[in-house]
Amino acid sequence: MHVREFDFNLPPELIAQEPAAERGAARLLHLRRDTGAITHTSVAALPDLLRAGDLVVVNNTRVFPARLLGRRVPSGGAVECVLIGRRAEDVWEALMHPGQKLRQGAKIVFEGARTLHGEVLERRFYGRRLIRLWSDEGTSIDEAIDAIGHMPLPPYIKREDRAGDRDRYQTLFARERGSVAAPTAGLHFSSALMAALGQRGIPIVEITLHVGYGTFQPVRVEHIEDHRLEPEQYNIDETAASGINRALDARRRIVAVGTTTTRALEATARAHEGRLVPGEGATDLFIVPGFDFRVVQGLLTNFHLPRSSLLMLVSAFGGRDRVMAAYDAAIAERYRFYSYGDAMLIL
Repeated sequence: MHVREFDFNLPPELIAQEPAAERGAARLLHLRRDTGAITHTSVAALPDLLRAGDLVVVNNTRVFPARLLGRRVPSGGAVECVLIGRRAEDVWEALMHPGQKLRQGAKIVFEGARTLHGEVLERRFYGRRLIRLWSDEGTSIDEAIDAIGHMPLPPYIKREDRAGDRDRYQTLFARERGSVAAPTAGLHFSSALMAALGQRGIPIVEITLHVGYGTFQPVRVEHIEDHRLEPEQYNIDETAASGINRALDARRRIVAVGTTTTRALEATARAHEGRLVPGEGATDLFIVPGFDFRVVQGLLTNFHLPRSSLLMLVSAFGGRDRVMAAYDAAIAERYRFYSYGDAMLIL
């Protein structure tokens, strides 16, 4: 398939710059997989749209403040660094700007409540670098990053991050540190919504997939078959695996919250003949139309960028024509798009 089949025109004013007033207050487009019928409602209605016995699976990864602002040494020129993958305790892969000036051996300092030093070890493509970080203050690298880092809001949010983003760009069930972007469908879950699901007999289980560059890397090829995702780390514990397997055996619906959850579930099932097996691993699974879903039977997701691998995954689950029609309807109804935007439920 050609990448242009996943293109659409979005008015810029529909790109959400702020989260909803409170968790659970966003709008929700409900798309039926069997008929393509569309209903407009709200995230608060999710317990009414699901049924007792459904199993909701969420991603409990935690975003860390991966965006570092610093200066070159000794010139003082401004440097922006987004950490996208840890390669060793003190070595990271990063997206850095300005890329042309940051050659191998370049030194950087990031200052604030703590100080971090950096050195470019290797130049890579598309602004990527391998860098070494260290602190002379006796604190760990992670402690220094937490003290001076900024939440890595996506570039389509045209404002600087604020203190409030450390809470709102994080799900309520975020526990396992390791992501450079939020699993945004989970941002809609409030304590009240989770309680309402429980009261309806709809349990929630947690798995972990650390969102890295693979989730949001641009699709730079013309045909989707030529695109490759970078591996991302996941972990499924015994409780989650056994709960999901019991639901599958009882023919209860598995409803994935987000594309990251979907990829972790389906990657594990593909490796183990349709079963969930506890353990850690990495997946580069690229889900496109024609994919055979073995676990996920419902999907809650935000609205995604044109030509993105995330939109391709959603199209694989809901059907490309129906999903693109739903996107047209969402634009016509002035839904808010992307990370801080509204949601879509496909059942």
